[in-house]
Amino acid sequence: MRTPPFSLRGDCVELIPLTVEHAAALGEAAAGDRSSYGFTEVPEDEASMTSYVERLLAQRDADDAVPFAQRLVGGGRLVGCTRFMELRWWTADGDAPQEVEIGGTWLAADVQRSGVNTEAKVLLLTHAFETWGVGRVALCTDARNERSRTAIERIGARFEGVLRNHRPSTVAGERSRLRDSALYAITDDDWPAVRDGLRARVQESR
Repeated sequence: MRTPPFSLRGDCVELIPLTVEHAAALGEAAAGDRSSYGFTEVPEDEASMTSYVERLLAQRDADDAVPFAQRLVGGGRLVGCTRFMELRWWTADGDAPQEVEIGGTWLAADVQRSGVNTEAKVLLLTHAFETWGVGRVALCTDARNERSRTAIERIGARFEGVLRNHRPSTVAGERSRLRDSALYAITDDDWPAVRDGLRARVQESR
């Protein structure tokens, strides 16, 4: 793989390389209130979580994703997943992608709106822009997912449009249908202002 696994650590959350051994703990994290998962793929039991993790690791091995488990710094509990995906290299010999998407993010119900997600986004975006040197980070969500769209806009990403029939729907009862995706992005020119805003939000959440 062109991007070996790595960890990103903040004050309240650490993003660690996802492994199959995490499936049981992630299953526990997903077992609480699931009302916020309507538009998000979050397996309901350990067996389906194992299959989910194995699929993400296959994407990693194909250089199409860098998946993480989200772990609380205090106590070490696994509380969700997130990943870099849709990695794109514009030069054949480059050792880092020039464009990525952040997605596949979910958190246990009890840590949602706690500051964990904001700090995780700071970690991911900082690595993308300041370590990899990407020119653009995309964020996509089901166009009907107003909660997710509001959260993406609060990060500072700019709306770029709706991609019709863009990806398979993960909504229950729609597994064979394609969804429309709302597309947002942050460019390297946007990043300094976005970074300052996110860091201020992280400080406010402490």
